[in-house]
Amino acid sequence: MMMSTPQRLLRSAALGLSVLLAIGTASMAVEGATVLPDRTRVASVGGSITEIVYALGEEGALIARDSTSVYPEAVFKLPDVGYMRALSPEGVLSVNPTGILALEGSGPKEAIDVLKKASVPYIQVPEGFSHDGILQKIRIVGKALGTDAKAEALAADVGKQLSEAEALTKDIAQGERKRVLFILSMQGGKILASGNHTAADGIIALAGAVNAVEGYPGYKQLTDEAAITARPDVILMMDRGGGTAVPDDELFAHPAIASTPAGQARRVIRMDGAYLLGFGPRTAAAIKDLAVALYGDAVKK
Repeated sequence: MMMSTPQRLLRSAALGLSVLLAIGTASMAVEGATVLPDRTRVASVGGSITEIVYALGEEGALIARDSTSVYPEAVFKLPDVGYMRALSPEGVLSVNPTGILALEGSGPKEAIDVLKKASVPYIQVPEGFSHDGILQKIRIVGKALGTDAKAEALAADVGKQLSEAEALTKDIAQGERKRVLFILSMQGGKILASGNHTAADGIIALAGAVNAVEGYPGYKQLTDEAAITARPDVILMMDRGGGTAVPDDELFAHPAIASTPAGQARRVIRMDGAYLLGFGPRTAAAIKDLAVALYGDAVKK
């Protein structure tokens, strides 16, 4: 049902007032809290956080999720409070949460500052693109929900799976490890690629390969010369679906990509973004799938 202009204005004013009231009672919030006092209506921000909540069997506590939370399918029944890096305090607080679990890197900073000052307990979960980083997330989420024992059991199981997945490539000689170029986007023919300290960099290393680009953190637009110098054996991309992915013909027609070993062999691996880069309970499976795609029979077990 379409709202009239006065109705939309009243709703907007009400949401704005809720934020002001929340800030006005900020003294009720627990600074540096590690446990949510009331776990009946939790808003989860960050796909891996939401996956962990489900893996712990605590999904009944969830009242809302952000748009990066796309697994398991049941999450789509929850209200969406927006993209984790473009949150609005009004959107998050409009679902009346009793607690917020948010992955490090959520933003913008101004919105997070408002949420941290609100009366709703806010727990930030550190992001780590490593074996230990995943286990830390599980333990922090479990503690926040008051399910420490279940979290330890899940961490032990996930840790075992991760060790097994990492072991698949232990016998690959250093000189035979694939050089992988992760391309986030190619808008206008400009290559936006992953450097160090990213989820892509982490998953490439866990799968026994080498990031073809180094020397800078995060994502950066590559010059054609830099892409050629990287000498990737394989291009890794997210499978975006919905017709938004760069087609193979367009990818390999790019002059810089065409000049690389990956371009000459037309080697590209595409995987679901949340699965590949989530660093949550499914990451061991993602490591195995990527390792097999990179090395084939050499790592199949």
